[in-house]
Amino acid sequence: MEASIKDMNIPFNKPHLTGKEAHYMYQAVAEGKLSGNGAFTKKCQHFFEERYGFKKCLLTTSCTDALEMAAILCDIQYGDEVIVPSYTFVSSALAFVRAGAKIIFADSMKENPNIDAEQIEALITPRTKVIVPVHYAGVACDMDRIMEIAEKHHLIVVEDAAQAIDSYYKGRPLGSIGHLSAFSFHETKNIISGEGGLLCINDEHFIRRAEIIWEKGTNRAEFFRGEVNKYGWVDTGSSFLPSEVIAAFLWAQLEQLDDIQSRRKHLWNLYHTNLLPIANSQSPKFALANIPDYATNNSHMFYIVCNNLEERTTLIKHLKDNGILAVFHYLSLHSSPYYQDKHDGRALPECDRYADCLVRLPMYYDLKDEEVIKVCNIIKDFVYNK
Repeated sequence: MEASIKDMNIPFNKPHLTGKEAHYMYQAVAEGKLSGNGAFTKKCQHFFEERYGFKKCLLTTSCTDALEMAAILCDIQYGDEVIVPSYTFVSSALAFVRAGAKIIFADSMKENPNIDAEQIEALITPRTKVIVPVHYAGVACDMDRIMEIAEKHHLIVVEDAAQAIDSYYKGRPLGSIGHLSAFSFHETKNIISGEGGLLCINDEHFIRRAEIIWEKGTNRAEFFRGEVNKYGWVDTGSSFLPSEVIAAFLWAQLEQLDDIQSRRKHLWNLYHTNLLPIANSQSPKFALANIPDYATNNSHMFYIVCNNLEERTTLIKHLKDNGILAVFHYLSLHSSPYYQDKHDGRALPECDRYADCLVRLPMYYDLKDEEVIKVCNIIKDFVYNK
């Protein structure tokens, strides 16, 4: 009988708790400041500004909210065009669609699922306003090339760094290179708060308006800093900031960032060491992730790319039959039910290949070394005995 998800010996993900989340959440409640932008919010924001050099950080209730704030800051108008990779989560595009943009989908690289920077310039028209590079699996896009194109055509770059905490491009933290960037603290990410996100502002002229949008279109933040003697409705916006309880949970995670990253990198390397000989065999059934020389690996996920859809489907079933939950990832957005009749009809073969062939293996802090070895051995059995 096929195993159900709840019976999996090795789940795909298991949220990690550092042990101080409940303590800090209780502290937030005891201090009587629950509505957001309190002590824990400020500590989390300051952490990112100090550690990674972001000019201004604002916690949000999700990465989607951070991207929606970015769309407002970019002053997206109906009919503006935004270039987004098709192989990404829907939020990368949806945030700009809600603002009225037309999405121009770009293909992935052959080497990895990131946007092919060399194809971007051909997609630019007089209506293009924004480029949204997505750092898939926390591995950097070719940001020098993307920023060069953006500067040449006077475009805004919004880094979708949802998966990219503590990852770098040529020594520069991801999220610090574009004009704006967004991070996620969803429970599947390296650092979590259940749901949560972060908007980072690297272009100073966006900072004041970002605070206003964050505070429901008011200059409330300036009032509480004593910069104005009253506050009112001065712009568009929404209730993007999370409660102090969420920020308190997140702070417990950030305190242990280095430990979490060290463990995840160990697990990633263990997978890689054990699967590399299989991937390099005479008739390989899959390829391992490609990490360019300019990028670091934050070990957000471990994925393999099978040769075709049939082999991927069979591998996922083989793992599931052995109590291991592996999953495929995105379906190409350009062929989605919502957007396929709005897409311009271009084929995006690399996006479709990853949609058909990519498999994500279990990856989380509390995954045991012997469990990684078990996953690798079952994959080896699949390759050589199926």
